[in-house]
Amino acid sequence: MADDEPPERADDAASDDSDPDPVAVGVELLSKLEDPELSVAEAVDRIETVTTHPTTTRKILDEAEKRGVIEREDGIVTTTGGGYVSFQSEVVTKEGDFSCRRCGANISTGHFIKLDAGEHGAFGPECIRKVTGRD
Repeated sequence: MADDEPPERADDAASDDSDPDPVAVGVELLSKLEDPELSVAEAVDRIETVTTHPTTTRKILDEAEKRGVIEREDGIVTTTGGGYVSFQSEVVTKEGDFSCRRCGANISTGHFIKLDAGEHGAFGPECIRKVTGRD
């Protein structure tokens, strides 16, 4: 890590083998956006469900572009994969005490996205739609 880079926060770094890599989760999340075009701010809003660390956010955007998942130009992110999250097979709900990763609300039913890189959530019913691009 460079001296001028701030250390990653504990919630951004993998604390054990079961925590998914935030860069891998972020890239995969971007690969499943239904919107063909987003502003960088809208893309970052989605990435912030994975991490709020600026260096990790940049790594996600750079890696997604390097892998051909997105293209960036003039403040616009264009998705290249045409992927989406299937609510029937890739979103699971769990009962419990959760905080929504997008808005911070306390929720008793959490919606989780099953990604190859790892499970991502919990989200409330409105936020899961926003994160996946359904609203």
